[in-house]
Amino acid sequence: MSLTRLFREIEQQEWIDLPEGWLQGRTIFGGLAAGVLMHKALCTIGDESKRLLSCSITFVGPVQAGKARITAEILRQGKSVTTLEVRLWQENAVQSILIASFGTDRESSIRVRQEPVIPAYPLADQLAPLPFAKMMPECYQHFDLRWAEGKFPMMGSPSPDFGGWARFSPEEQANRKMTLADFVTLTDIWPPGVLSMFKTLAPASSLTWHITFIHSLKEQLHDWFKYKVVTEYAEHGYATEQAYVWNEQDQLLAICRQTVTVFA
Repeated sequence: MSLTRLFREIEQQEWIDLPEGWLQGRTIFGGLAAGVLMHKALCTIGDESKRLLSCSITFVGPVQAGKARITAEILRQGKSVTTLEVRLWQENAVQSILIASFGTDRESSIRVRQEPVIPAYPLADQLAPLPFAKMMPECYQHFDLRWAEGKFPMMGSPSPDFGGWARFSPEEQANRKMTLADFVTLTDIWPPGVLSMFKTLAPASSLTWHITFIHSLKEQLHDWFKYKVVTEYAEHGYATEQAYVWNEQDQLLAICRQTVTVFA
């Protein structure tokens, strides 16, 4: 099923069918769950004058392919900012929650741009694609990743973190204007930074994910996005990391913070 068809279901009904072919371990790929929640938020806001400022996603429990109920509630609607909550339900239980804040731009004399150093990666076309193998989560077949820095997952690296380029697979998804739901889905395909330190196959999963949006999207679904993750702390089975996403023109689009559960 294409994302376009799935998002159309969300626009038309409360109950949707999460497609097969997107598993990541024992659950549906978290990026797809986040994208579904984000699209519901966009439909609920229905106001193009308000851009997405930030969102927080908590992955409460494993989400399975099949029937799911998506509900949304506007928590507060102020003069500038509207905040809402979206929930994904299965088996009469909440499995994922998104809280998002949308706002209109305001006049301000404050201007700060202490942005991270932009990594000077080779162009995506100059890098080898990450080959899809049977042992990889099936969700990876929907994307095209090009490692430019750091080690692949499960390579026993002495240090974490990596970076590179990512886009939707042109063979799996038709090109069109990218939406925020698409962007959230794509960004989550990068694994946690500590996975490069794993010496054997072991699970790790996102617990919470917060995204601050810097600039509005103007890209297409087949465009490349530059990504770099930095792990700040990892101990006692949890890791905290920060990641950055740029477009092909090196414009910073989003800053992500994530808490990861580690089973290695």
